Amino acid sequence: MTLQVLYLAHDLADAAIRRRVLTLRAGGADVTVAGFQRGGNLLSAEAGVTSRVLGETADGRFAQRIGAVAKARLDLKRKLAGLPKPDVIIARNLETLALANAASAVFGGGIPIVYECLDIHRLLLDQGAKGKAMRFAQRQFARHASLLITSSPAFVENFFKPHSGLDLPVLLLENKVLMLGDAPSAMPAPLRMPPQSKPWRIGWFGAIRCAKSLNILTEFARQMDGRVEVVIRGRPAHTEFEDFDAQVRAAPHVEFHGPYQNPEELARIYGDIHFTWAIDFFEEGLNSDWLLPNRLYEGGLYGAVPIAIASTETGRFVSGRKIGVTLDQATPDRLATLFSTMTDDTYQDLTAAVAAIDRSQWVTSPADCRALVARLAALDRNTPSPGPVTAVSTLQS
Repeated sequence: MTLQVLYLAHDLADAAIRRRVLTLRAGGADVTVAGFQRGGNLLSAEAGVTSRVLGETADGRFAQRIGAVAKARLDLKRKLAGLPKPDVIIARNLETLALANAASAVFGGGIPIVYECLDIHRLLLDQGAKGKAMRFAQRQFARHASLLITSSPAFVENFFKPHSGLDLPVLLLENKVLMLGDAPSAMPAPLRMPPQSKPWRIGWFGAIRCAKSLNILTEFARQMDGRVEVVIRGRPAHTEFEDFDAQVRAAPHVEFHGPYQNPEELARIYGDIHFTWAIDFFEEGLNSDWLLPNRLYEGGLYGAVPIAIASTETGRFVSGRKIGVTLDQATPDRLATLFSTMTDDTYQDLTAAVAAIDRSQWVTSPADCRALVARLAALDRNTPSPGPVTAVSTLQS
């Protein structure tokens, strides 16, 4: 019997939501999505996916989002009317976890709930009253959950084990590239070298929310005076920048090309760069130090060399596999020193190291999709899984 999944989405325009829905469908599940809009709905045109809008939320406006969730909870029965009864409910992020128990009740209760948390919000880490209230709310909303899904072991070691108070088993799902066949987009790009007359190109792709990265890259590109170009693609979080568009327009040798489709356009856009900016300072010292970003896996699959901070989880991932470049600190001057000594031979060695990594490190395969759906189908319909956050499992396909 086909597994019916109700996916509660914090942002229907988030490309990662689309990827997770496609992953579940590739594993054999039927997926219905209910979530909040922040300027769009990537699933509205996706064949075979029913999506319901629960309301609108605004990036960076936490109080507004709380109000939108409270309003959606009052109207949840009407919003979910006519949908098939789910076998499992997946709640992405804390704001939709707040709706999961009510959604289960709409369908008669007893439905396994999965909490999917791929970023640790700064308020959850606050040591004051706000942080205590947030962690209490998370424990309350997760009290009937059966499983926690997260994307980096550092999230477990630095937050979920010591601070969350959750009693859940953990499934680690890295932000790998979803590949569903042998289409050209699924094949790694060949090793390539830039002609002597062309500049090195650094790609910063995905969720663009780090003002410090933008400042570093624009100043670095100015200093290099055409020897290095910076290419930015994705969805900027405009609330995190003083004026993103104006800063990019004024920056020499910096390009912004807007959003892209994942995985359909990955081969093309990563084939256009030499290095991946795998650095994030958005929540420096906290979430940014612990995450393993999508761009790390996307760039790895298509042969782009990652640039990372050595002391972060991304840096440890890169250095542990002897790939890429790790920096003690990221400054325009430090980057200028790195690229002033970058030769074709050095770059060839770097790309060869990336290419030598087994493809399974970067890719979610059809077998992985089936393993995920099988794991969800095995959840107990009546009781959550007991036990504190101590053990982490990965998919075995």
